[in-house]
Amino acid sequence: MSAINPLKRRQLKKFIGNLKEKRRRHTELISVYVPVGYDIVKVIQQLAQEQGTASNIKSSSTRKNVQDALERMIQHLRIYKKTPENGVAVFSGNIAEREGISDVQVYAVEPPVPLNQRLYRCDKEFVTEPLEDMIEDKNAYGLVVMDRRDAIIALLKGKRIVPLLKTHSEVPGKFRAGGQSAQRFARLREGAAKDHYRKVGEYMKEKFLNMEGLKGIIVGGPGTTKNEFVDGNNITDQVKRKIIGIKDLSYTDEFGLQELVDKSQDLLSEEEIADEKKILNEFFNHLAKNPAKVVYGLKDVETQLSAGTVETVIVSETADDDIIERLESEAESFGTTLAIVSNETREGKQLEDIGKFAAILRFEIAE
Repeated sequence: MSAINPLKRRQLKKFIGNLKEKRRRHTELISVYVPVGYDIVKVIQQLAQEQGTASNIKSSSTRKNVQDALERMIQHLRIYKKTPENGVAVFSGNIAEREGISDVQVYAVEPPVPLNQRLYRCDKEFVTEPLEDMIEDKNAYGLVVMDRRDAIIALLKGKRIVPLLKTHSEVPGKFRAGGQSAQRFARLREGAAKDHYRKVGEYMKEKFLNMEGLKGIIVGGPGTTKNEFVDGNNITDQVKRKIIGIKDLSYTDEFGLQELVDKSQDLLSEEEIADEKKILNEFFNHLAKNPAKVVYGLKDVETQLSAGTVETVIVSETADDDIIERLESEAESFGTTLAIVSNETREGKQLEDIGKFAAILRFEIAE
């Protein structure tokens, strides 16, 4: 969700990841969501009632773990004089890996956007879906890469390419078997190609017709196949109207998906992935052609940042939170832009490989 500050979004993502690692054999991990405007005192009262109900649990160890988790959660919630502005989510439980050992922990987060769901659950794992929903990019583009023999359908969600399905046609190769006439062989190829097109069109209808948040569909492939497919009667009108571009590609399969995204920057210009690629491509272009205009590595980035020579700091989302916060504070004091980029793109992985930190300078510096 674009409304979330990139650093806060990243921190929430790490928080969720930490919770998802916790598992228990019995239902003794407690999740509580307090929505915006809900009286936190009522939540504490409910948890106190749950403590009494927990006394009926047959297993003595499970009973103790649940009651201890509830007590730790109640103690934590009493810290709040009132429900935070965006609500609060609290998680508590015995996270010790060995049975019979007690390590009851409590985790809490005030979400970066308003929490509208009230929830209490005791389970074998923490309930994280409402938080995951906050950081998930709801908008998506449909991607279709195809030729006469193969097709792959995927989604572009934020920066991630998510393959949905692959299909393979029965179109024969270019060389006919002995005894087949050229005309009959051509008819077989055309018939199989049309069947392939219709099948891909049906898959597009199935995946994209009623998809919430779909901003458009981009079709790509080598040669004229993609145009024959789109121009023919293979795609239902409602789906065809969602097609916003057709791109000529050199590849199919997963390579074709990445190439399709790379060649669709004009269509994706408002999307986060395009912004990231633009910044990273600018850095790598300078690095190749004008290295005096860039630096990379934490030490050199910090040196130039403190000297006020940095125009844009680029940081991988896999970097340490404390370092990012330090760079963000320094950047603000010099009017420097700070961009946190994912490692889910090819360029993002390149940044990670050279040390996670880079900077585009305001002017060239002497080596």
